[in-house]
Amino acid sequence: MTTDAWGIDDGWEDTEGRWQAASPATIAAIRTAMGDPGPGRPTWVVRPGADDTLLGRCHLLLEDGADRGEVDRLPPDLPLGIHHLAPMDGGLAMSLVVSPGRCHLPADLRSWGITAQVPCARSSQSWGIGDLADVRALATWVRDLGGDAVALSPLHAPTPVHPIAASPYYPSSRRWRSPLLIRVDEVAGATVPGVATLGARARALLTEPVVDRDRCWDLQRTALEHIWSARTDADRARLEVWRAEQGDALEGWARFCALAEQHGSSWRRWPPELSHPGGPAVGRAAVAAVDRVAFHAWLQLLVEGQLEDVRRVGPRLVLDLAVGVDPGGADAWLWQDLLADGFSVGAPPDAFVPEGQTWGLPPWVPWRLRDVGYRPLADLLQASLVAGGGLRIDHVMGLSRLFWVPDGGSPADGAYVRFAGRELLDIVALESARAGAVVVGEDLGTVEPAFRDELRATGILSTRLVWFEHDPPEVWPSQALAMVTTHDLPTLAGMGSGTDSPAEMRANLERLVGPVAGRPAAEVSAEVHRHLGRSPAAFALATLEDVLGVVERPNVPGTTIEERSNWSVALPTSVDELPDHAGARRTLRALADGRDD
Repeated sequence: MTTDAWGIDDGWEDTEGRWQAASPATIAAIRTAMGDPGPGRPTWVVRPGADDTLLGRCHLLLEDGADRGEVDRLPPDLPLGIHHLAPMDGGLAMSLVVSPGRCHLPADLRSWGITAQVPCARSSQSWGIGDLADVRALATWVRDLGGDAVALSPLHAPTPVHPIAASPYYPSSRRWRSPLLIRVDEVAGATVPGVATLGARARALLTEPVVDRDRCWDLQRTALEHIWSARTDADRARLEVWRAEQGDALEGWARFCALAEQHGSSWRRWPPELSHPGGPAVGRAAVAAVDRVAFHAWLQLLVEGQLEDVRRVGPRLVLDLAVGVDPGGADAWLWQDLLADGFSVGAPPDAFVPEGQTWGLPPWVPWRLRDVGYRPLADLLQASLVAGGGLRIDHVMGLSRLFWVPDGGSPADGAYVRFAGRELLDIVALESARAGAVVVGEDLGTVEPAFRDELRATGILSTRLVWFEHDPPEVWPSQALAMVTTHDLPTLAGMGSGTDSPAEMRANLERLVGPVAGRPAAEVSAEVHRHLGRSPAAFALATLEDVLGVVERPNVPGTTIEERSNWSVALPTSVDELPDHAGARRTLRALADGRDD
């Protein structure tokens, strides 16, 4: 295999070990979409304490704005961060990344807990959809049982206009969070007239087995607008301080939302003069919609406050970072100069999905991302890493290379494009260390062996599933997340009932617990999770679907909204009823007992 100056591989080895050559036409099209990388802006990664001598005198400006003046060697007290180093002779300025090279990972970490698809985990007080008050109740339940980890589906923000995207892996923004997470009743000022009536209408939606995001958001938004109209001077002052702290990133998101309410969810169909966030027409539109821009900024302040309330409960919060964004959404509008038009991220054909996959997510252009010192990636990580918590990175092999599929083509027409060296891993390690948060990589499927070694050396946990492992959890590695399944794969009850039972996965299950046909789902679940608990893995987590004996998986890849309500089927048991659910108690007690063995 060879890789050209653009980072494009001339082919790949498939899951069967066969060489697949990339199409010359695809390679040429990728080069055109990426543009000429030229010499590029250098990025220099060093470890804390480095005092390397420079080739010449340079001006050093730290990430926080502190000016270190002219230096001829790196000061040994350089803080972690992405700094700016400019040669005094007029040479190319560079990004100076000070990274520990390894993620935060306590040596004795052996946590257990649950994973939840937040919108589907509703309580009797939800506004038709699972929210952060429900997550707080889940965290309290897990804590009271002795658990110390709660992993959540992505909290990323959809564009808040109809139709609201159901998939958390197709967000408008990975930098900001969904306003549907807000428990309206807990917002200061929620006693204003009209909110209680809207809440009653929203709770009436709990009788529906499928979450209707559009109806939920209509009621939430209207109630929040009532509260917004009645806010106090202290509320206004607090928001202005927070907006100033968040800077251009929050302003860009809030402007996008205000424009989307006027012109539709995809910026690609807006009037041409609004197509770029830096255009003068966008500034004028923001002034005209000043109240709506402020409103959408305020919603993010509310989400952050309620998320902090969850964090205070105690269990480690493990959030999820999706691999990409909606091409018509906010991040793609704000960072369009760093993304490639005409291509989508996906996966080549393999034994699991013979036709391959196209996810509709525009890829970063590697050299453009590097030229800005990887700061957008650092921003995403900072937004997703809750202090003292954890982060699951979806499709973690995307930190090494991404599979580009041309628009209108099939995955068989795609090609892999690589990032520079291990610099993205150093950015992950940097932000993990700053947040004191553990990082998990979703490394299922085809991952190059050398990159697996890099992930391990960086302190990123691998993902181990009962469905894919021939060996029992008791012999799995310690630097891992141990689970039975994921949101895209069969549940235990689906496997046991035979309604969703791939032969190889079922064989791995029965190798562990014996035949499952005819056995009560709660019995099988408890036995599997006791094995899972005995794993040396740093995390052992049970999905709420398995805890509750749900047959349907949250998502079936490749199906459409007409075929299936992916990401939207509510759990059959209310969050406030979980402490009294015998099957849930049995499974989690078994998981906890396994950790204690």
